[in-house]
Amino acid sequence: MPQSATPFGPLDFQLVLLRRMADHQPALVDDARAELGVSLADMREANRRWQAMARSPRSHGALRRYRSVLGEPVATVRRRIGGLECEARQWPVPLWPGLRFEVLTAPGGGVWNEWLVRAPGAAGPVLRTAEDLVPWSCTVDEVARAFAPVRPLEGTAPTRWRLAFTPPGGRPCVAGFTWGLLQEVAYTGTAQ
Repeated sequence: MPQSATPFGPLDFQLVLLRRMADHQPALVDDARAELGVSLADMREANRRWQAMARSPRSHGALRRYRSVLGEPVATVRRRIGGLECEARQWPVPLWPGLRFEVLTAPGGGVWNEWLVRAPGAAGPVLRTAEDLVPWSCTVDEVARAFAPVRPLEGTAPTRWRLAFTPPGGRPCVAGFTWGLLQEVAYTGTAQ
């Protein structure tokens, strides 16, 4: 179990991810905490420590923080997004073996984005209808590809994203994500 005196590591980081997800999927978070063998207090303490590290005046930047907590990435790939070159660094997340935590960095190392993505070679879900959108089953990128065109909406917090789209033959809806993982889908209109 996480303790303030122990180094902050991958288990603690998973608790940080879960803490943000608890606002939308408390039952799934409770199940995940039980799987990890940690208490609600452990999750809150991990989040408190993470926030303290992120806000510390001695902080050496987000990328160094991720490396100190998660170790060296298992993959680093160059990626072009529009006209911009970046690097995508990925780490395994034991709680979700089919996913990786990805950090996108600009030239010079500034962090642009931090979220969960499908691990290379891992099969994602088949997404055809809104009913296929089960919490914790898919990522922002998977929903965007399956239901293109989508419209990105402003998230409700720095680690949250939202996509508006209309599934084939369905009603307009908005999918909400935390750390890049689907949390909920809300219908916003009538079927077309």
